[in-house]
Amino acid sequence: MQLFKGHQKTSFIDYPDKICTVLFVGGCNFRCPYCHNGELVNNEGEFIDEEYIFDFLNKRRKMLDGVCISGGEATLYNTKLYDFITRVKKLDYLVKLDTNGTNPELLKNLIDNKLIDYVAMDIKAPFDKYEDVVNVKIDIENIKKSIDIIRNSNIDYEFRTTVCKELLTKEDIIELAESIKGSKRYIMQNFKDGETVLAGKGKFTSYKGSELKNIEESIKGWFEEVKIRG
Repeated sequence: MQLFKGHQKTSFIDYPDKICTVLFVGGCNFRCPYCHNGELVNNEGEFIDEEYIFDFLNKRRKMLDGVCISGGEATLYNTKLYDFITRVKKLDYLVKLDTNGTNPELLKNLIDNKLIDYVAMDIKAPFDKYEDVVNVKIDIENIKKSIDIIRNSNIDYEFRTTVCKELLTKEDIIELAESIKGSKRYIMQNFKDGETVLAGKGKFTSYKGSELKNIEESIKGWFEEVKIRG
């Protein structure tokens, strides 16, 4: 089974309050121009052997709390992903899934079968602007279904949005946040420029910290927790 094209052996930030290892799938069904994982989105690079991964996980069982599966977009792989996580859970690891929410059926299946413990779902834009940001045609109902599945589950979760001035205004961010009002945790991730950005370096502008703080003040009463990253 070939799934992963990247591996960060240890992370203290990808799984809140846990030490985890991060596995990155190749390929994505979105083309968000600010994405900093351009190589993964384009499915470049060599696959990592699965037995290497499980050998690593077996050796680190006393040092790691969990496995974070990121991308790319992991839910593109359906049965492969389900089978991989099933095998990981047999090693008593916590599993965190990063997703764009385009496969609500798989997401529900993983949650119902207690195969994931934490979900981080990226919400890209207000619903009427989604395609402008992700640069592909999408079924927005799948995004809404995934939001509802996560909110109504009994697992820990966060919704998060990468923000840059060219794609999301302050009003856009507030509208987006209002659409998920009452959720547990909402995170604004400030855009970071770099050589690996999908659209190229120098195309997008991050927000000033003071600007994001101002937005945070406007929306913080809608969630149990609001955070700014970056």
